[in-house]
Order: sequence, then structure tokens, then C-alpha cells
Amino acid sequence: QVQLVESGGGSVQAGGSLRLSCAASGNTYSRYCMGWFRQVPGKEREGVAFIDSGGWLTYADTVKGRFTISQDIAKNTLYLQMNNLKPEDTAMYYCAAASACRLGWASLKASNFWGQGTQVTVSS
Repeated sequence: QVQLVESGGGSVQAGGSLRLSCAASGNTYSRYCMGWFRQVPGKEREGVAFIDSGGWLTYADTVKGRFTISQDIAKNTLYLQMNNLKPEDTAMYYCAAASACRLGWASLKASNFWGQGTQVTVSS
């Protein structure tokens, strides 16, 4: 079991930056695949980035070169550094965890471990 709590969302102008954090409980954090998703009303939740238990990083094409996922295992915390933000990045951002990511995004989507979300709003 793992509990996830996101923070760091807010309102910024286009071109600005934010760093999201996801604090995880549970002493098996380092064994989990962790990722970030986002969702806007009326649309499906989409994957943003994830890091598997071996440290392999995967990004959605829409955020490559602008967002960076990282983790501090000692602090049980996952981060998402978001630079050069665009209005289309506006969404609720969620953290998710899965015991393994053999199926990539699908493994995380199917997981029961999600945070409550943090809102990111980017104005033009």
C-alpha cells in the first residue's frame, strides 16, 4: 500500500515554471513505478511522465524537452519540474504509483494508488 499527496500546483503565465511534488508513504517506495498524469474536464486522463523502478524515464511527446520527472528516494518524493509552460498544460495533475510498469502507461492507469491532484493553470 502507498498513499500519495501532491503539491506545488498554481497559476502562472505562459513561459513560466512550476515544480510539482508527490509525497509517498510506505517503505517500499523505491520499488514502485511512479508517474504523473493530467486531466481536464471532459477529457481522458493522459500520461505526462513516469519513472520505473529501474530509473528509466518516459515522457509524453507533448512535454518532452520542457518537463523533467525525478525522484528523491530518501524523501519518498516524486517531482515534476515543468518549464516553458503553455496554456494547453492547464489541467489537474495527478501522481500515481504501481508495483511495476510492464505495460507502461497502462500499468499506472490501472493502479489503485493515486493522489488527490493539484491544479495547474497557465494563462496566455
